[in-house]
Amino acid sequence: MSELLWVVIRQDDNGNRYRVGRYATREEAERIADALDARGHRQLYVVERIDQRAS
Repeated sequence: MSELLWVVIRQDDNGNRYRVGRYATREEAERIADALDARGHRQLYVVERIDQRAS
């Protein structure tokens, strides 16, 4: 099983952040973030790497 080290975060207009999903590669996470962003909503979607030392 591969580790899911990349996360897509949705940030709304009030600064609240919500995890959308975790992914094995940065490329996969960026594809998801780009697809969500293309919907035209005002939320910001960002890709971040999960710090394994913090878990």
